Amino acid sequence: MANPYRALLEVPGARVFVAAGFVGRMSMSMVGIGIVLLVSAVTGSYGIAGSVSAVYALAFAVVSPLLGRLVDRRGQGRVLMPLGLANGASLALLVACAVLEWPTWTLFPVAVLGGVTSPGLGAMVRARWINVLKNGPQPPPAGVGLHTAFSFESVLDEIIFVTGPMLVSLLATTVHPAGGVLAAGALTTAGCLVLATQRATEPPPSEGGPAGVAGVLAVPGVVVVALAFLLMGGVFAGVEVSVIAFTEEQGHPGLAGVLLASFALGSCVAGLWYGARVWRSPLDRRFLAGLALLAVGVAPLSLIGTWPVMLAVIFVSGLAISPTIIPGYGLVERLVPAPQLTEGMAVVSTAVAVGIAVGASATGRLVDGHGSRGGLLFATGAGLAATAVALVGRSRFRQSLTSDKHE
Repeated sequence: MANPYRALLEVPGARVFVAAGFVGRMSMSMVGIGIVLLVSAVTGSYGIAGSVSAVYALAFAVVSPLLGRLVDRRGQGRVLMPLGLANGASLALLVACAVLEWPTWTLFPVAVLGGVTSPGLGAMVRARWINVLKNGPQPPPAGVGLHTAFSFESVLDEIIFVTGPMLVSLLATTVHPAGGVLAAGALTTAGCLVLATQRATEPPPSEGGPAGVAGVLAVPGVVVVALAFLLMGGVFAGVEVSVIAFTEEQGHPGLAGVLLASFALGSCVAGLWYGARVWRSPLDRRFLAGLALLAVGVAPLSLIGTWPVMLAVIFVSGLAISPTIIPGYGLVERLVPAPQLTEGMAVVSTAVAVGIAVGASATGRLVDGHGSRGGLLFATGAGLAATAVALVGRSRFRQSLTSDKHE
């Protein structure tokens, strides 16, 4: 059988927009920890550092769906060029505020500026895949579909979330505390500028789609997917924070990165497998099954008492991540009108980010009071809640999905 991923990258224009998107969204796993490392080094306060990082993330979460709507209406090229430059400049200004020891309060409005100019490139790249595979000048290669493209992007996301924190930590500790933030800004700007020039693969702008403040959230089923993704973010945050606490309890704090990399590796392996298959089952059934498997896979983690066992079991737990996220994005593609694709993708991406932020805070409190086991039980609970949401809301999917929409 031919390699579907090689065939996918043979689609005209795909290699360039994939590379630009990968480079540009490296910063999504770098900025948060980069801000913490920079601000804590300058102020000596992790509390201030965490607050500045949280403000950046919150500003991004609030504005991202609105930027997605703007991109749908004006086109990626017209939005990405100024947005990429503004984000790079904002992060450079944040570094200046910290390094030049300006009043602490100045860090917060600049962090807001950085957050609102942060582009949701993951949503834009997925929108391009939909455009080239469904509306391109030639049909996609045999055996290649949206699930292949979404699988590929899911694997790239996992690579980003594993390598980004390592890169920013290396730069901040060996070059300069500001190195990670500056690198993140440079990568975002470069990715945006290159992606903005790729007009042949850009989805055409459209003024269509339902109007109103709610946007895509007025579409039946989108709220269900977004809420499930938010709870999945709680699972990811619960596992990440709890694993850090677990390795400290075991006396091996340096192994936290190894265990979390194993979690991500499981997702990568499953994502590649998922994308190489041709699926006939409905998207909503696959999404529900993935959520259930994620909850079941995370549940045993709270019972483990040694790190070698955790290393193996957390890999198995990670196998459910990509096969859940991929049909989730597929559902959004089917539920949302074509003129609102980028906004729809941005909404679910933002939901995960919000879930991670809220989940990290909740897990931290549980870990303080009950150790890593309490945090891992929270992750299991979030997974079960996500499954329940998808199960109860499945009828909303059926309102918009037809029997031939099983891609």
